[in-house]
Amino acid sequence: MPVNPQPMAFSAEDLDYITALGPASLSGEPIAELDRAWQACQEGRTVRPAGVRQVIWDSWRRSVEAGLDSDDGHYRFVAPDSLSATLTKNRVLIAAAAEVMRGLLAYNPRGHINLTDADGTTLYFCGLDLTPVGSRLLESVQGTNCTGLAITEDRLMYVLAEENFGTGLRRRRMHCAAAPIRDDQGKTLAMLTLTAEPGWFHFHTLGTVQAAAEAVSRQMALQTLLEEQQTVLEVLNEGLVVLDERGRIKALNGYARQLFRVGRDLLGSPFQRLGQSELSAEILMRDGEGLRDLDCTFELHDRSHLACLVSVCALEQGGRVVSLRENRRIREITRRIIGTQASYTFETIQGTSRAIQDALHLGRIASRSDSTTLILGESGTGKELFAQAIHNASDRCSGPFVAVNCGAIPRDLVQSELFGHVEGAFTGSARGGSAGKFELADGGTIFLDEIGDMSFDAQVSLLRVLQEGEVTRVGAKKSRQVDVRIIAATHRNLSQAVAEGAFREDLYYRLNVLNLTVPPLRMRRDDIPLLARHFLGRCARSMRKSVQGIAPEALEILAAYGWPGNVRELENTIERATNLAVTELIQVVDLPLEITQRPRQAVSGSRPQPQVAQDLGTHEMNAIIAALKDTSGNVRLAARQLNVSRGGLYNKMTRFGLSAGDFRQALNH
Repeated sequence: MPVNPQPMAFSAEDLDYITALGPASLSGEPIAELDRAWQACQEGRTVRPAGVRQVIWDSWRRSVEAGLDSDDGHYRFVAPDSLSATLTKNRVLIAAAAEVMRGLLAYNPRGHINLTDADGTTLYFCGLDLTPVGSRLLESVQGTNCTGLAITEDRLMYVLAEENFGTGLRRRRMHCAAAPIRDDQGKTLAMLTLTAEPGWFHFHTLGTVQAAAEAVSRQMALQTLLEEQQTVLEVLNEGLVVLDERGRIKALNGYARQLFRVGRDLLGSPFQRLGQSELSAEILMRDGEGLRDLDCTFELHDRSHLACLVSVCALEQGGRVVSLRENRRIREITRRIIGTQASYTFETIQGTSRAIQDALHLGRIASRSDSTTLILGESGTGKELFAQAIHNASDRCSGPFVAVNCGAIPRDLVQSELFGHVEGAFTGSARGGSAGKFELADGGTIFLDEIGDMSFDAQVSLLRVLQEGEVTRVGAKKSRQVDVRIIAATHRNLSQAVAEGAFREDLYYRLNVLNLTVPPLRMRRDDIPLLARHFLGRCARSMRKSVQGIAPEALEILAAYGWPGNVRELENTIERATNLAVTELIQVVDLPLEITQRPRQAVSGSRPQPQVAQDLGTHEMNAIIAALKDTSGNVRLAARQLNVSRGGLYNKMTRFGLSAGDFRQALNH
C-alpha cells in the first residue's frame, strides 16, 4: 500500500538560513549570532534575537522553562523491562528500518543514524555511538535536539550544531536532520535521524533523510497489508495452500497445517509432500480455469486418510492457490441445516408396563457399546424412538444421527443413497458426485429402518461396511473410511427371510449382535391411558384447545382396542379426537368408528397373542431377561428356572450382550 510522501514544509526563512549558514558551518568556526542568541535565552530573554529561527528559539525557551540544565550532557534511559517490551513491540519496524539505515550510512561514513519510536526512545542506531539504545531524546528530557524537535513538530526537521540546547551537543559540531516514519493512515510510528559533520551536511541531506523515512514507511505499510492478509488466511475455515510457479509450497495457513498435521517446515516442498492423492503436479499446474470442488482423498504421512473438496485458482505470476474444505466439516454444517439429529432419550419414551421396561433395559445395554443393534417390532411401535435414545445415551451423542428408510428408497437407488456416487456414475448423477448417508453419519450413528426391504446388492455393500468400516461410492475405484455405528430395524421376521433366501444370512448375523423387541401396544395395555393423556396434552397445546382429559367410557374403548397400527395409530386417533372434541373431555363420539364399533378384547385375563410371528431369538432373550430379573441376577437360579444348564445360560447371555451384574445393580437401585 503506497504512502503519500510528506512535503518538506520549510519556510523561506528556514531555507535561506541553512543556505546562508552552510559555508560558515564548513569553516568550523562557531556561529556568533547563534551563540549570542543561545546565551540570551539562558539569561531569560523572551524576545527572539536576530539570527535564530523561531522554531529553535521556541524550543530553547521550552527547555529553559522546563528547568533543564544545558551543561548536563547525560542521557536518560527507560527502565530495562520497559525497553525490552518496547523493542519486542517494534521488532518489525526495527528490521525494516535497519537495512535502509545501513544503506544511508554508506553516504555518511563519519556520521550517525538513529531510530526512535514516537515517544523518543532510541530503538536502533548505526555509525558513531552517539545515542545508545534505550536513551530518551524527547525535547522535554534532553532539551532542544533534532529528534526531539521533529517529534514535537511532527515533521521533517534539521538542527545545526549551534542550535542544540545542551552544550555537549553544541561542541560536537554535528548537524542533524530527522524525518517521521508514518503508517498508511499518516500516523507517526517513529523518527529517523541522521547526524553528520558540517562538510557532509547540506540541503540535499534533508531530501535523502526524508526519502529514507518514506522507504521505511512503505515497507511498514506493506508489512501491515501482509499481516492483514495473513490474518484473513488464518481465520478462514478452510485450508489454503499457496504454490509458486513450480508447484512448491510458498505458504499454508493454520487450518491447512491442522488438516495435514504438518508444520511450516514444509515450505519450499512440492505440494505432493502433504499427502498422496489423485492431484498430480500436472493437474495442479495445468493452464485453464483450474479446478472447482474436486472430491479428493489424501493419504497422510501417518497412513490416515483425509477427504476434502479441492479448488485450485491460478495466479497471474504463475503460481496457484489451493483451497481445501474438509468433507466431515461440510457434512456437519449440512446436518445442522437439515436437522439430522436425534431428539428422543430413554426418559422421553412413555410407558411403565413390564414389556416396555424390558425393552428400555435392553436399549440402555445397547447404548454402552458400539455394537451393531437390531430393533424388532411391528410398524408404529416406535423403533426409531429407541434408536434415537440409544444414540443419545451413547458416547456418540455429540455426533450425527442419520435415519434412512430403506423401504422408501427405489431399489435401483439404494446404493447411491447409502454409499454415494461419483460424477458420471449414472445418468442424472450430481456434478462432482455426492456423499451417501454413511458419509453423512461419519462419527455418529446411522439408523437403517425397514432393513428387511433392502436389495441383495445393497446388502453386500452393507456387509463390507460392517466388516471393513469402508464405503465405496457408486462408480468409484477407491473406498473411504467411515466411523459409523449401525442400528437397524425391521417389522419382518428376518430369521424366516434368511430361511427363504430373501435376506443374506451373513448380514443377519452381523446385524443381530444385540437386539431388542419394541412390544406392540396390545402387549402393553397398561400404558394406553398414559400414552393417550400424553398425546392429548401435546395436541391440545398445539391446537390451543381446552380439552383437559378423556371420558372414562372413551378410555375404556381405547384400552380394549387391538391397535394394529400401535402407538402411531393411537397418536393419530387422539389428534383426531382432540380436533373433534367440543367439551373439556374426549367423548366416545369423538373416536373413529373402526374403534368404537370393533368387538372389544378382554383387558385382563389371558394375554392376547401377537398378530405377527415374533423372532424366536428375541423371545428367548426376553425369557432370559425375565428370569434374571426374577432372580436378581442369580445365574444358577435363573438357569434352573429356564430348565437349561448354567453354562448354556452363560453362552446365551454372551450372545445377547447380557450381564448378570446389570440385574443386580437394577435391584440395588
